[in-house]
Amino acid sequence: MNFVNFILVLAGVLLNAAAQLCIKQGMNIIGNISLDTGAVLAMILRAATNPYIIAGLTCYVISVLVWMVVLSKVEVSLAYPFLSIGYIVTAFVGYFFMGETLGLYKILGIVTICAGIGIMFKA
Repeated sequence: MNFVNFILVLAGVLLNAAAQLCIKQGMNIIGNISLDTGAVLAMILRAATNPYIIAGLTCYVISVLVWMVVLSKVEVSLAYPFLSIGYIVTAFVGYFFMGETLGLYKILGIVTICAGIGIMFKA
């Protein structure tokens, strides 16, 4: 994988992670949703005007467009595993900015993911 393709893969992954984080922040503001029809409709209305939800969905759309470019240039068996970088990004952002836990097992999982990506990148 050349440098430009690597940057495109990384951009797609980071946009996807940003989408998750924005939507999570939006849902933190909206709150828990019960699954009855009225609550879901109310949540949809609140989500449609929540700037974090809108930003997250925008990041998703852009990430899909970037990913289409990536898949036109890179084998899917090489590109797709790089999506796991998103797990690493979201775990650290969740810990440092959203007060989520980051225990030993999550850290070991992140180290394992990094090792796997490193092995694939060398292949």
